[in-house]
Amino acid sequence: MTDMYALLMVAIMALITFLLRFIPFLAFPADKKTPAVITYLSNALPCAIMGMLVIYCLKDVSLFTGNHGIPEAICVILVVLIHKWKHNSLLSIFVGTVVYMLLIQMVF
Repeated sequence: MTDMYALLMVAIMALITFLLRFIPFLAFPADKKTPAVITYLSNALPCAIMGMLVIYCLKDVSLFTGNHGIPEAICVILVVLIHKWKHNSLLSIFVGTVVYMLLIQMVF
C-alpha cells in the first residue's frame, strides 16, 4: 500500500463520515417539525441497542461448563446496581468491564 493510497482511503472515509453526520441536518431543517417516527426512534433505539448488546455478550455463557457463568452474573448485577445508584451508563459499563476482566484473569 502506497502513501498516496492510504491518504486517499482516509480522505474518502472522512468525507463519508462527514456526509453521514451532515445529511440529517439537510433532511430535517431546524425550522420544520421533526416527524413523529424519528422522534419515536430516537427514544426507542437506545434501549433496544443496549438490550441487543446484553444478549450478544451473554449468548455464549454456559451454565453447565467452565465457570458456570458466575463472573458474568456478578458483573451484570454490578452494572445494574451501579447504574441504579449513579444513573451513569458510562461509569456502570466501565466498572462492569474492569471487574469482569479482573475476575476472569485473576479469580476464575
